[in-house]
Amino acid sequence: MDVTIRRSPRVIAYDAGGTMTDSFLVDSDGAFVVGKAQTTPDDESRGLLASTDDALAQWGTTAEQAFPSIVSGVFSGTAMLNRLLERKGQQVGCIVSAGLEDYLRLERGLQTWLGMTYSDRLHVTTHYHNEPLVPRSRMKGVRGRIDVFGNEAIPLYEEEARAAASALLDDGVQGIVVCLLQSFVNPAHERRVGEIIADVQRERGGEPVPVFLSALLYPLRGDFPRLNSTLIEAYAAEPSRHQLGKLERAVSDAGAGFDLRVMAAHGGTIAIDSNELARTLVSGPIGGVVGARHLADELGVDRAVCSDIGGTSFDLALVNEGELTIRQTPDIGRFLLNLPMVEIESIGAGTGSYVRIDPSSNRPEIGPDSAGARIGTAWPEGGVETVTVTDLNLVLGRLNAEYFLGGAVTLDMERARAAVRRQIADPLGLDLEQAAGGIVDLFEEQLRYAALARVLGKGYSTVDYTLFCYGGGGPLHVGGYTRGAGYADVLVPTWAAGFSAFGCACADFSYRFDQTYALDVRPDRPGDVGERLRDAWGALAERGVEAFTRTGVDAGDVQIRRLVRMQYAGQLNDIEVSAPDERPYDLEALVERFEELYAQIYATGASSPELGYAITAVAVIASAPVEKPVLPDEPLVDHPAEPKATRSIWWTETGRAVETPVFEQDDVRAGQRIVGPAIVESPSTTLAVPPGRTADLDRHRIFHLGDSKD
Repeated sequence: MDVTIRRSPRVIAYDAGGTMTDSFLVDSDGAFVVGKAQTTPDDESRGLLASTDDALAQWGTTAEQAFPSIVSGVFSGTAMLNRLLERKGQQVGCIVSAGLEDYLRLERGLQTWLGMTYSDRLHVTTHYHNEPLVPRSRMKGVRGRIDVFGNEAIPLYEEEARAAASALLDDGVQGIVVCLLQSFVNPAHERRVGEIIADVQRERGGEPVPVFLSALLYPLRGDFPRLNSTLIEAYAAEPSRHQLGKLERAVSDAGAGFDLRVMAAHGGTIAIDSNELARTLVSGPIGGVVGARHLADELGVDRAVCSDIGGTSFDLALVNEGELTIRQTPDIGRFLLNLPMVEIESIGAGTGSYVRIDPSSNRPEIGPDSAGARIGTAWPEGGVETVTVTDLNLVLGRLNAEYFLGGAVTLDMERARAAVRRQIADPLGLDLEQAAGGIVDLFEEQLRYAALARVLGKGYSTVDYTLFCYGGGGPLHVGGYTRGAGYADVLVPTWAAGFSAFGCACADFSYRFDQTYALDVRPDRPGDVGERLRDAWGALAERGVEAFTRTGVDAGDVQIRRLVRMQYAGQLNDIEVSAPDERPYDLEALVERFEELYAQIYATGASSPELGYAITAVAVIASAPVEKPVLPDEPLVDHPAEPKATRSIWWTETGRAVETPVFEQDDVRAGQRIVGPAIVESPSTTLAVPPGRTADLDRHRIFHLGDSKD
């Protein structure tokens, strides 16, 4: 990198993963640089600032010099999700419709099986319920009922609400959640309970605790997912505000003047002070998918498979015609939620995944638990005693023990070899490299089948898809998990290790608001459907504009995109349809778009227009313009790349160690081809090009992984 060029950083994005914290800086010309540091779970600000320093050092500057010119900052991380999974949230109380006080202990049947293997589902003895976020003693029931049409069937018993509020406050709760049946249709009872709680708190004096009304935060059908979402808002998201505030203060103390935004589940970024902060529960993987969509748009790719390997998981998503699939009721951490979220499939297989030999079957098991930021046995400071996938790659020679994180972390090759021999090779009765290579091959096969299932399971063919590989571990294994898969192209950006942070920088500053809204649609008899849609969208748009005005964005700069969830009348599954900007209230246009999407997902022969149509929900995405990165554009060269060294590396394709050329990634120029077997190293990641494969670097500094012609 030429440090003599004067840089003016404008955008910075962070992704604090389980292993590494990545920073992605964009300057005024759209050029960018990636920084990397180990994640510091005890205090994320340390890893964040270290990653910033690593990136800025490549531009020959410091945070104190660069931060004042930055106008936009985005963060994604796993702290909120970890707080939920580890049950380290706030002490919350809950008021529900009378008779549902045991809801969290009973759960929904579907939720109690989430995250379990097929084997566990077959054996009921391994089945278990989630530990309730709120104990039974803090679940209070209140009589009163709104019916499915939004009419008051039973008046609210206000004295019961007052008694419930007093009991919860006596118990020292840090927040109160209110979730009553059918409140998404008519929120009157929930609003009244909220007013009663406020009255009780005023009478008692002291510092009031926050109140979370499900009808205001997540007004969607499905009382159990709505309860879960609102509980997580109070239990995990509310305390995360303090941690995010700590990060914002850390960058502010370093000279920043921007407000830190957070990556949200719908694929946009929102402010830290947003009411619905639980939407950021899963943010890192979302950033990668948004980055892949941006890259696909720039390169003219219609269909893409997004594949992300980090230290803890392998995440997959599809991009079709520039659109991301949104799940209305996702499950996260064995909780059913009603947070509309980009559809991502995750399996517990990453470079930090533990590898063990089952003593009963003498078969290897990979994950799902992981060493995360502690890397593996090769890093003594991590205190890890169980072999990880990283240890196997080190033993095979694919990783450089002296160049991990550019040399910031030195790995102990002999310690890794001893651990792999004792824990893996000897129990299997194999040579060291054979055992390590066989398990890495098994690991990559697991990833290959997961990616193929994602495409083939939707009725598509891999020949129509380009696979995007990213994440710190992606380039190391992409040759293995794309072997024989038949993708149209396989793309590996040189900034793959910081790609999720890149995606955060590419994301719009946007808020999404959803509302269950039942409407029958008959294009031949439109009636007042168009007007009702106008009113529903208008109310949600007002919430979007209000969210932006709180952060200082002028209402005139807010753009509104309108969507509906639509299905054939009587069917169970709905599809998200974007209304045409030029005629959003045209029912014929909505139906036409629905039919096109339905045919793509279920085939044209499944079309059933004779059933009529139903709108099940409406949504708006309110967005404001932000600066985004542009792709590099380098001149092509016509001379071959020169390796910096050679190294003995064991390859599955040869079944033996081969003296392999090693290239420095920054020395490879646009237009050059790397012929496998080869290794391309950088401080943040390693690209392995197996025998029989090639890697061509294009002018945007993206490797295209192909097959050798000879």
